[in-house]
Amino acid sequence: MFINRQIVAVAALVMFVALVAGCKSKFEKLRASNNIAQKYQEAVKYYNNKKYSKALILFDDLMTKYRGQAEAEDLYYYTAYTNYYLRDYTSARFHFKQFTDTYPNSTRAEECRYMGAYCYFLESPKTGLDQEYTYRAIEALQLFINLYPNSERAKEASDLIQQLRDKLEAKAFNNAKLYLDMGLSDDYRAAVIAFDNVLREFPDTKYAEEMEFLSIKAQYLYANQSSHRRQEERFEEALDMYNNFISAYPESKFRKEADQLKRDAESGIEQARKFTTQLAAASESKEEQAAETPQN
Repeated sequence: MFINRQIVAVAALVMFVALVAGCKSKFEKLRASNNIAQKYQEAVKYYNNKKYSKALILFDDLMTKYRGQAEAEDLYYYTAYTNYYLRDYTSARFHFKQFTDTYPNSTRAEECRYMGAYCYFLESPKTGLDQEYTYRAIEALQLFINLYPNSERAKEASDLIQQLRDKLEAKAFNNAKLYLDMGLSDDYRAAVIAFDNVLREFPDTKYAEEMEFLSIKAQYLYANQSSHRRQEERFEEALDMYNNFISAYPESKFRKEADQLKRDAESGIEQARKFTTQLAAASESKEEQAAETPQN
C-alpha cells in the first residue's frame, strides 16, 4: 500500500514537471521561430492577457524584424505600454518618446507624448530625495500642454504639474525649517533667507503664513545670539517682520507666539540700548581718567 502511494506521487510529480517543461518549451520554440507573423500574433495575445513579461521578450525579438514596415508602429506602441505595465517607467518613457519621434503624425502621437511625460511624473521621488525628475516631469508636462493646448489631457497635465509644484514647495519649506532647527546664529540667518526665497519662488504657497511667522522667530533668535553692538538693529528687523505679519494675518493661529516674540524683541532692544549706554559711559569715564592722569 505504501509502495503504491509512492508510485502515484512520483508519477504525479513526473507529469507536473513534464507539463511545466512542455509549456516552457512551447514559449521557447515560439521565441526561436522564424515565423515572425505568428510570433507577433502570439506576442499580442500575451499582451492582451496581461502576460507582459513574455510579451516584452517577443516584442524585443520582433523590433529589428519589422523595422520600416507598417507593423512597426503598433510594435513600438505595444512595447512602450508593456514596459509601462511592468512599471519600468524609464524604459517606457524611452519607448513613448521613440514613438513620437518616429511617428509624429500618428493619431497616437499625442497619447504617447503625454504618457512619456506621465512616466516622468511617476518617477518623481519622495519629498526628502533629490527632485531632478520632478523638474523634468514639470518640463515634459508643460511641453505637452504647449504642443496640445486644446487636448483633453492638457487639464490632466496641468493638475499633475500642480502636484509636482506642491512637492517642490514642501521640500523647500522643509529645507528652510532645517536651518531653524540647527540652532546656530548663522543658521538662523540662513533660515530667514531661505524662507524669503521660498516665498519668492512660490508666492501662492500654502505654507506662506507659517513661513512668515517662522521668519520672525528665526530673526529674533539670530538677533538674540548676535553681539551686543548688533542686537538693536536686528531686533528692530524682527519687529518690522512682525508688523508685516500681523498686517497680513491679523487672525493668525500663530498670533499668540508672534506677540510673545514681539515683546521679547522689544525687551531685547531695551537691554541692547542699556548696554550701549553703559559702554559709552565706561568709555567716556576712561577718557576722563586718562585726561586727569598727570603726564610724565
